[in-house]
Amino acid sequence: MDGYYAWMIVATAFVLMMTTPALALFYGGMTRSKSVLNMMMMSFAAMAVVGIVFVLWGWSEGWGGDGVGNGNGKLIGNPFTQWGLKGVSEGNYIFVLFQLTFAVITAALISGAIADRVKLSSWLVFLPIWVTLCYFPIAHNVWGGGWFYSKFPNLDYAGGTVVHINAGIAGGVLALIIGRRIGWPKEQMRPHNLTLTMIGAGLLWAGWYGFNVGSIVFTSDSLKSASKFSAQFYSETGVTFMNTTIATMAAMLGWMLMERILHGKATSLGAASGIVAGLVAITPSCGSVNITGALIVGAAAGLLCALAVNLKFKFGLDDSLDVVGVHLVGGIVGCLLIGFVGTVKSPQGVDGLFPAGGNGIFYGGDLTLLGHQAAGVLFTLVWTGVLTTVIGLAIKYTIGWRVSEEDEVAGIDVTDLGETAYDFGGSTVGSHL
Repeated sequence: MDGYYAWMIVATAFVLMMTTPALALFYGGMTRSKSVLNMMMMSFAAMAVVGIVFVLWGWSEGWGGDGVGNGNGKLIGNPFTQWGLKGVSEGNYIFVLFQLTFAVITAALISGAIADRVKLSSWLVFLPIWVTLCYFPIAHNVWGGGWFYSKFPNLDYAGGTVVHINAGIAGGVLALIIGRRIGWPKEQMRPHNLTLTMIGAGLLWAGWYGFNVGSIVFTSDSLKSASKFSAQFYSETGVTFMNTTIATMAAMLGWMLMERILHGKATSLGAASGIVAGLVAITPSCGSVNITGALIVGAAAGLLCALAVNLKFKFGLDDSLDVVGVHLVGGIVGCLLIGFVGTVKSPQGVDGLFPAGGNGIFYGGDLTLLGHQAAGVLFTLVWTGVLTTVIGLAIKYTIGWRVSEEDEVAGIDVTDLGETAYDFGGSTVGSHL
């Protein structure tokens, strides 16, 4: 058990790293140079705001107990049962912190869809409301013993619905409500620093091992026996580590292939995006598929997410950094493919977590598993889609989302933060001296 807790401390730090600096670098490099600091600040702000909200009432609302599955079986958790972690054993703080990092990065992911045009103050207002109404209820119903899981148990090892579909649909809704950037799509709004983006993608890949491999949950039977505990720990962490790696490799190649087909060139941005798409898709499925299944999940995500990103221009959706194309589509691909390539010989199958104990379709199962996975996807889309619409419109018609046209053209970094990311002329803007 000591080794497990040591690993969970490392895994939690890895997931924390995924928001800052990894996501901040990944998104920051993809924006224009005049708004890179604002973009990075949105990730840092999510870290601070969501983390505090999680400790005060988020854990209580999502889990309401000392671990996974200890919720009240209701659709919405009570945010006051363990306000401020009251009643949570200090020995369980590491699990609370692990879940806290998931909430943080989910909220931070949304920012990529609305980059280059949103006031930081409006983002700070949005964060606590959204996680309270959208993130914690979804986590409660998928991981925390809520009503939905009790009726429609579905497999989501590390956050396909809770994190990626949740953030993806929210980002798409906000992009529609807030509107397009000035000049889009006629003006070329290319990433200003792909070096930052590539570094960010590499850090995300490394941090994702904490995300996926750290999401191991022990059965009550294994906790009673040291030998069973060791066997489950080593086999499950090995499988999820391998599946995460293989799927990500396949997705990167799949994305680059689709780029080559569509545009005649495979790019570094495509490789970085393919890495993230594969990580997203294998997140829900890393514990329920074998190596063959992981290859299928990764390759499908790379191909389909690359295709989806190109469709935003046809639909006129200014999803600035492809949150919908990567996280929403990738999350759906990863969740639904479990219904095809999920196998009871996987860790979650061995633990008896498959609905009705059945395989995916490709392994002789019926439509039961696919149906449960589809229900989980639909529940997340409807719940978060509706509530994000309400939150987004409320902010739009009260304090407003967007900076002025003049400020957007000049650059949010200077107008909103009073700073610039690159000061080649010796300007004193933003100086505290």
